[in-house]
Amino acid sequence: MAAEPTREWGDEKLKSDDVPKKDLIKFIQDNASHSFLAEQKLLGNIKNVAKTAKKEHLIVAYNQLFESKRFKGTEVEEVTQEVKAVKIEEKLKETKTDIVDEGPPKFTKTVLKKGDKSNFPKKGETVSCWYTGTLEDGTVFDTNIPTGARKKKQAKPLSFKVGMGKVIRGWDEGLLTMSKGETARLEIESEWAYGKKGLPDSKIPPNAKLIFEVELVSVD
Repeated sequence: MAAEPTREWGDEKLKSDDVPKKDLIKFIQDNASHSFLAEQKLLGNIKNVAKTAKKEHLIVAYNQLFESKRFKGTEVEEVTQEVKAVKIEEKLKETKTDIVDEGPPKFTKTVLKKGDKSNFPKKGETVSCWYTGTLEDGTVFDTNIPTGARKKKQAKPLSFKVGMGKVIRGWDEGLLTMSKGETARLEIESEWAYGKKGLPDSKIPPNAKLIFEVELVSVD
């Protein structure tokens, strides 16, 4: 069994600006059991968790961790229950696509222009985007950005419900990390794009890594 971690901060320190959210999240992720993190919705990339988690929630989670003593390596039985729950959930999924989240995300994002950092889309909401898609060698295979200012006024951005499988997975996952007005470069591995088959009609070869420059125009 793992040794109990040292309680680094008291209540006053936690409430002050001396302890940033990212430090709190890192401490909890480093020391809490997987099921505790899942319950508190603190799993995943620290930057992404920090965008959605409030400081008050993190302080409560920090205190609960020490009260419940649900540290890493203390919940073998609970992990077994989690595995069973995941297996049951997989049986209920009516999809042939393998959507098991294992390992790091299959895309990387570079922010080219910051958004408002407050309007992040949620699953099922309608987003509108301008985009250009290229292969690694720079070949443009798709874009909805018209040439010329006049044409852009007449054109409409691409709109769809995000997180619902309407687009490739790299888009669904990438857009959920963007805020309104943001422009980002998404480099998407083939597993979260068009995979082994590619998309011959759009001149996308098999196992192709795709690069998109996406501007999130609106979130409804």
